[in-house]
Amino acid sequence: MGHYNDVIDDLRQPTRELRRAVPETWEGFGHLHKQAVAEGEVPAHIKELVALAIGVVEHCDGCVAYHARAAVQQGATREEAAEILGVTLLMGGGPASVWAPRALDAFDEFAAAASAVA
Repeated sequence: MGHYNDVIDDLRQPTRELRRAVPETWEGFGHLHKQAVAEGEVPAHIKELVALAIGVVEHCDGCVAYHARAAVQQGATREEAAEILGVTLLMGGGPASVWAPRALDAFDEFAAAASAVA
């Protein structure tokens, strides 16, 4: 598969355990997530790229993996991803220069898997 698929796989069981431990809280988070990235005036793929950029600035490998995958699923292009990740260099400085390439690698991993299925 790939590193970012592994990140998602590694988070699967602990996420299930937390979801069982705090079901109402998790349900609220799930509803917030669904509404935050839904199609609207701003297209869903752009919202996912924004979330990806925030994952870069926050140094969150799970965020990078999940939102890179979602951006691909929502139809974001590599060019859009790269351009948004360029903004993280401005806003996140040196740490973003490490995390933005990781995020682009995650995007490429999920895009390659999506094109292999298509």
